[in-house]
Amino acid sequence: MSFDRRTFLTRTALGAAGLAAGSRLQAADKPAAAALPTFDAAQPETFWRAVRAQYPLAQDFIYFNTGGLGPSVQPALTAAAETTRTLQLRSEHGHNLLAGARAAVARFLGADPEEIAFVRNATEGNAIVAAGVKLAAGDEVIFETHAHPGGSFPWVNQEKLRGVKTKLFEPDPADAAGNLARIVALMTPRTRVVQVSHVTAPTGIVLPTREIARVCRERGAWFHIDGAQSAGMFPFSLHELDCDSFATSGHKWIGGPLETGVLYVRRNRLDDVAATLVGAYSGELDFLPGDLRLAPTAIRYEYGTRNAAAIVGLAEAMSFQERVGRERIAARGRALAAQVRAGFERIPGLEILTPRNPELNGSILTFRTRAIPYDKLFGRLMKDYSIRCRPVSEQKLDALRVSTHLFNSPTECAALVEAVEKIVRTA
Repeated sequence: MSFDRRTFLTRTALGAAGLAAGSRLQAADKPAAAALPTFDAAQPETFWRAVRAQYPLAQDFIYFNTGGLGPSVQPALTAAAETTRTLQLRSEHGHNLLAGARAAVARFLGADPEEIAFVRNATEGNAIVAAGVKLAAGDEVIFETHAHPGGSFPWVNQEKLRGVKTKLFEPDPADAAGNLARIVALMTPRTRVVQVSHVTAPTGIVLPTREIARVCRERGAWFHIDGAQSAGMFPFSLHELDCDSFATSGHKWIGGPLETGVLYVRRNRLDDVAATLVGAYSGELDFLPGDLRLAPTAIRYEYGTRNAAAIVGLAEAMSFQERVGRERIAARGRALAAQVRAGFERIPGLEILTPRNPELNGSILTFRTRAIPYDKLFGRLMKDYSIRCRPVSEQKLDALRVSTHLFNSPTECAALVEAVEKIVRTA
């Protein structure tokens, strides 16, 4: 009795009808790629309006909360819906579609397919690593005070379960070297894990992951990246980052369906992250009782029936970004954030918490003002101007976060600045 995904599918074969459904989905029934005009630097807004048209966001709603929940791009939604419809014709699970999606996701992230596991979100990926890395009571785990609950809770939980010790550093908003120095200052011979947010969620600080990886490698510490705020914001290669593991959500900057995520574990470190949750597809077990042989790839962290349609949608969202141009997306987001910053800097009493240093910032801008409480400012923007930002109450920052992405426009950024200025002036 084998529960290896490949062997299982070979033996059951999905039935002739199931395979036919899968092949139809990959061929004739696969939704056509979204058409985009050629980018013209002389008239860029024509291109970006076409990009915006691929998002079903209401036209009278200005959305600056991609860092919380990114809107799904229509090609991803269509791919997920069409996959669901086709699979339901024969009531198939569609696991035969995962290999193609895995290859697409690996290419997008700069990894090998064997290093990629499909999870529900970055939180689940972070939790798998926290539960699976070999730790003993007294071992130290370092992460930043700005870690999202999805990044901090898994390690705090290990304090209770295994007696590990968590040590925190405050992100340095002024200098990348300062962030590295703060981590190094906390490291001891008992340091086993360092985790950082690739981009911090509260204030959008880009942390120096390659330099941190080098130090961790030198000192024998596991290096994990919470990439919920980076994947889809700007391009990178996981192999070049040289981390041991990485987790991200598909439903933020990538624009994939809800409850999609990716866990990466470096190929030669797979056996160092125990699979604490396993089931059918995690490996092979020929007979009961018997020995469970985990899959030799990151598939060992997947178990049970997966939502293949959502995963196909995730791969399509990544394909859409590749068609738009990943460097172009990063430049667009940064340019729009810079426009908002320039406008906010003209408003008396407004404090910008996100670093100005381009080495430390991306497409997030966090600000606050003493003129009006942050929660009331958030409410006014929503109620009076239909502008959605994100309140930042973490670490008592009492601020608002603006996420600028490929579907946003200079007009929307100008509207945000004008609205904040009016609210602050009349507060």
